[in-house]
Amino acid sequence: MTESVILEKLATLWPEIIMISGACICMVVGLSPKQAVRRSVVWITGLALAVAGLLLVAPHFGWWAGETSGGAAGLATAMFVRLSVILLGLLLWLTSWGVPDLLPATQVAEAAAAQGRPFNPSMVCRGEYFAFFLFSLTGAMLCASANDLVWLFLALELTSLPTYIMVATGRNHMAAQEAGLKYFFLGALSVAIFLYGFSLVYGATGTTVIVSTQLQPVSIAGYVAGLQGEFPPLLATGLLLSLVGLAFKIAAFPMHFYVADVYQGAATPVTALLAFVPKMAGFVSIMLLLSVIGWPLPVPVMWVLWIMAAVTMTVGNVLGLLQNNVKRVLAYSSIAHSGYLLVGIVAGPTTSAGTLGQGLAAVLFYIVVYGLATIGAFSVLGCLRVNGEEAQTYDEISGLSRRYPGLALLMLISILSLIGLPPLAGFVGKVYLFGSAISGSFIGLMVVAAINTAVSAVYYLRIIGACYFGESRIKIELVATRAGRLSAGLAAIAVLVLGFRGGWLVEATREATRSVSVVDVDTQPQVAAPDHLSSE
Repeated sequence: MTESVILEKLATLWPEIIMISGACICMVVGLSPKQAVRRSVVWITGLALAVAGLLLVAPHFGWWAGETSGGAAGLATAMFVRLSVILLGLLLWLTSWGVPDLLPATQVAEAAAAQGRPFNPSMVCRGEYFAFFLFSLTGAMLCASANDLVWLFLALELTSLPTYIMVATGRNHMAAQEAGLKYFFLGALSVAIFLYGFSLVYGATGTTVIVSTQLQPVSIAGYVAGLQGEFPPLLATGLLLSLVGLAFKIAAFPMHFYVADVYQGAATPVTALLAFVPKMAGFVSIMLLLSVIGWPLPVPVMWVLWIMAAVTMTVGNVLGLLQNNVKRVLAYSSIAHSGYLLVGIVAGPTTSAGTLGQGLAAVLFYIVVYGLATIGAFSVLGCLRVNGEEAQTYDEISGLSRRYPGLALLMLISILSLIGLPPLAGFVGKVYLFGSAISGSFIGLMVVAAINTAVSAVYYLRIIGACYFGESRIKIELVATRAGRLSAGLAAIAVLVLGFRGGWLVEATREATRSVSVVDVDTQPQVAAPDHLSSE
């Protein structure tokens, strides 16, 4: 990037700068030997999220830089994604409120040595946890702002790298360290795959810029515009490898194997983070990459995504039926929902079909709805302990409605939304997604998705059945902070409100994806093939 491009980009990134600054402050404050000082990192994290959100929306409501029109319905893709990450990040922040207040690692090591016992490196201080929390959210926000493959790669890694540490250190249990190790190595494999794909795209086009701007007229979209229907194998291979690598971020086939073990081993607040943030970053990245070739997609790319969607939702739902651990059930549920979301990616935009033809808008709407329902479910689990450990199995939540009826109700609302029953927001999201498949004439894929939705109801209803009709055989301890219960309550309320009055969010997603879905390659400056390819 030239200096002018970098300066222009930085001028739009004040929310991300605030969040990174907050993360650094949390890291330093968390090293304090005083407990009262260390506990302040929670408030610092919330303040960073609040200030970043205000900086993001202020220009759109005329607080400075003049009035802008459109309100929520006029949000661009980056604006919508960044605001969604911050708002759901606030719910995740509330869910994480109860993270243990541990001493810095150096002091834990010294204390262990003084007492003659081994040092457990999995004990991470609260400052480190919330610093990594902010770093991961910032990475997801930066993905939405990317217009360069290098920028996109760095943003994806900023999203993922903190989560590797959070999984391994967020819980004082061997399963967490095992999960962190699996997550790291499979993550490294996915990085190698999509980075190699990016390099092939660069080799085919001679540029890393995704879409042309005034300061960067040469772009991948411009190169594709000059092909006039011919798609070189090198570019196609690069895009396909990039999609396979990004399948790890969204927990889709064939990069889904880590999900169940990682979700089960990680602390519940970390699992809630993994269910939403990497998925949002991954799908936004996929939308950006595919926008350069436009819809309808080239046949090889379309069939790869078609098969990926069908296999992903089927594998997730079938394996979800075999589980007795609720966190593993929700892990396979996450895989299945990635398959549903890929339906919208395959369908893409069909402008002549009205609202139900906006596949990309349906993807954004459904990610938000899925994130709310999943955060609600994990927040409820995070409120419960059995013998000092997190409640995870069906037996451990049996009879929850008789002991803690409020938490059971919140779990019920979240699970019914994940099933997609009316009048909850999950139903609206599925109608939106499946309608885009019908509008795009992908009837077969829609049928596969509908069948899988029916299959998923089996294991979802088992969770509800355990909560409301199971026998209370195990003593459950309620350890919830007010913040944890507030997170679950707000998520459930949002699911209900969006189910009844979600039209404004549907319209917001349509406006947000207009710049992506209606990328007209004819308006992109056409560029010739790079010198090393033009001679062939």
